Amino acid sequence: MGKITQVSPLAPAAFPDLPVIDGVRFATASAGVKYQGRTDVMLAVLAPGTSVAGVFTRSKTRAAPVLDCQEKIGAASEAGAAILVNSGNANAFTGKNGVASVKAITAAVSAACDVPEARVFTSSTGVIGEPLPHDRVTASLADLTAELEAGGIAAAAKAIMTTDTFPKGAQAEVEIDGKTVRIAGIAKGSGMIAPDMATMLVYIFTDAHFDQSALQEAVAENADKTFNCITVDSDTSTSDSVIVAATDTSGADATGNAVFADALHGVMLDLAHQVVRDGEGATKFVEVTVSGAASDADAKTHAMAIANSPLIKTAIAGEDPNWGRVVMAIGKSGAEADRDRLSIRFGEVEVAKDGWRSPDYSEEAAAAHMKGEEIRIAVDLGLGKGASTVWTCDLTHGYIAINADYRS
Repeated sequence: MGKITQVSPLAPAAFPDLPVIDGVRFATASAGVKYQGRTDVMLAVLAPGTSVAGVFTRSKTRAAPVLDCQEKIGAASEAGAAILVNSGNANAFTGKNGVASVKAITAAVSAACDVPEARVFTSSTGVIGEPLPHDRVTASLADLTAELEAGGIAAAAKAIMTTDTFPKGAQAEVEIDGKTVRIAGIAKGSGMIAPDMATMLVYIFTDAHFDQSALQEAVAENADKTFNCITVDSDTSTSDSVIVAATDTSGADATGNAVFADALHGVMLDLAHQVVRDGEGATKFVEVTVSGAASDADAKTHAMAIANSPLIKTAIAGEDPNWGRVVMAIGKSGAEADRDRLSIRFGEVEVAKDGWRSPDYSEEAAAAHMKGEEIRIAVDLGLGKGASTVWTCDLTHGYIAINADYRS
């Protein structure tokens, strides 16, 4: 699936040492859904009393597993739960066959793990439009249930990868009422990344107690500030899913706790950034900040116009401080702007001010900033107090190479 020969140059030095979360066990298997010689199915089994929340793609062509999860999220239950994920096939645009595949998998997982079928959540990622060979997935359940272990989250992160060049994980620990609360999360995502949840799968686990409705609210709010603020290629997937499970095993109530909320945001932002750092063919991690907009919504519209512009992304790949392309992107975004109030910075270098090239502009300094692996573009519209920050990557020949033969 694509020609991937090396790990992204923007990858973390190593997979983090994620804490064991009491109340969740993991297992992986090589089911041969598409890939040979690697794991491609992940199972997580959650203890009774676990609260489960989730947010999903708003794509109009979302996949059968997404629709199934959306129906189930929010239902109150003291029973256990399970999450099963396969890579290699998205089970999207598969019609009644896709629904039947989800039903077959959820029923089999329910029986194998002794949890209600209404508490079985599935995700699929990979090629769109091809029937999911779900029998290969269900055939792996005996091995999966036999190998469940609390410390298997790192292996789970690898099993959900598609074009990813590295597994993604993040963690946090906080104190609530004198008790240690742990958060551990994993994600996959590399291409077909844009707001409305990107083509990524994210699973976050905590041992805190959390009321389901409050957890749902916290996840949705933080997703808007993290996963919905990244883009690799402006393409929104059919399969995006972010599921957060609180196992209630630490004895600490995190409902409405500000410290926990900050920690959850940090884990989600870390995972979102890792997805961008693994953008297909990426060599630059790019932060775009827009301030001085008429509203926060306008600021995000401008920021995403900049982050999604192929002209800007290829200029970044070529290490060219072509700030005229930023002017272009702002002008086309559709949000309010005034040419003569516009100011732009590349890193600490002011390149444009009040609608004109800055009198202090240094091409050499701007070019030096573009040679780094982390690029910052800042725009001040001079109109109001609206602000937004989004993250993206450059656009290189590697992206074409991966996606030109994605199904090969």
